[in-house]
Amino acid sequence: MNKTIVATTAAPAAIGPYSQAVRTGLVVFLSGQIGLDPRTGALVGPDFEAQVRQAFRNLAAVAQASGGSLADAVKLTLFLTDLAQFGKANEIMAEVVPQPFPARSTIGVASLPRGALFEVEAILVLRG
Repeated sequence: MNKTIVATTAAPAAIGPYSQAVRTGLVVFLSGQIGLDPRTGALVGPDFEAQVRQAFRNLAAVAQASGGSLADAVKLTLFLTDLAQFGKANEIMAEVVPQPFPARSTIGVASLPRGALFEVEAILVLRG
């Protein structure tokens, strides 16, 4: 299997032993993104909405670096530390991810890296 590691400075650098994304053929596995500012490496703030928007911007930047976009997403996984924010996450996702929407799972978690409130990961299938 040929695999290509995808990296971009338009999204935060990995904060552990992983890659921003791995591409194998037309399939790209994007690691989870939280609301870190790629320039500073800090959370964009304590606001849930701001973190969600930044996380999706980061995810879009990695998707672009892999040769695709969020329109190529076939599966998203959302992680929320407060499932009461589920509606807000849905609203933002509907704004930033083109239809038809990909498959998705949403998981409530106790905590996320750096004290983030939200994380999103994706699988893309690129057009041949």
